[in-house]
Amino acid sequence: MEQDLKAKIDQACRTAEEFTKLYYESLDKRRYLILRMYMDTATLIWNGNGVEGKDNIQKFWTDLPPSEHTITTLDAQPITSPEIASQLTFLVKVGGLVKYEEKSSKAFNQTFLITAMGDKWKIVSDCFRAQELLDNTSTSTSTSTSTS
Repeated sequence: MEQDLKAKIDQACRTAEEFTKLYYESLDKRRYLILRMYMDTATLIWNGNGVEGKDNIQKFWTDLPPSEHTITTLDAQPITSPEIASQLTFLVKVGGLVKYEEKSSKAFNQTFLITAMGDKWKIVSDCFRAQELLDNTSTSTSTSTSTS
């Protein structure tokens, strides 16, 4: 059992590297092909906005301005739940920077649930979130009192 899990973890890592390279190249350079990477019933959550179905996801991506993604972190793990043990499924977490048109780069996190469909990997769920830095200096409050 331990050896089998180690093999699945190794496969998840290799697959994540190949998958993310193809995904972000498609998103940044060949967006018209991105729908091929999603299952028909896939879900995309982009900064809190939900989109369902690969055709709607395709339209959503093509309506966004051109992008340039730089990946800085990547992690993957196999989903070993007994309910889907027969279906090879991985959770892939990506972090990096994204730049839309001439705007400045923003940090982002993206999480994918991908599953094997024949010899291809398809996205079941995709959750993208741009990261905003918290401004801790604005948490102080001032109180004024008046005396008579």
